[in-house]
Amino acid sequence: MTSPGTPAHDPHDATRAVFRTALRDMLLLLAVLVVLGVGLGYLLAGLPGVWGALIGAGLALLFSGTTVVSMLLTARKPATTMAAVVMGAWLGKIVVLIAVLALIRGEDFYHRGVLAAVLFAGVIGSALLDLRAVRVGRVPYVTPGGGGPAPA
Repeated sequence: MTSPGTPAHDPHDATRAVFRTALRDMLLLLAVLVVLGVGLGYLLAGLPGVWGALIGAGLALLFSGTTVVSMLLTARKPATTMAAVVMGAWLGKIVVLIAVLALIRGEDFYHRGVLAAVLFAGVIGSALLDLRAVRVGRVPYVTPGGGGPAPA
């Protein structure tokens, strides 16, 4: 039971639920992509296909996961803090992506096509799952019983 004057439903809890759903769905998608990518990669290119699928899934996890986790961890923070964390995470993952691609550039232990396909499927699929989580999430526009807009 809530005390008088306390909203019965915290909009931040609803927002965090949306991000938890997005994170869960993204992890499930990437697990399926690892299984399918490794299997198909092996059939198409042997061991280099397996490595391509694993690297692609890892990079997709880096890209999609850091954004969702950043949003989840800063859901109760001011909008400026959340924006700073998300932008910092974006900059960090771009640096890591460039570093990983530079490190494996001349190597032949992985299949580039399998890596690209798994990475593309992971990032696009995760973005679509994020969109779905936000669309079906029940996040109020106003604080129930508060009479005004929800705090940022």
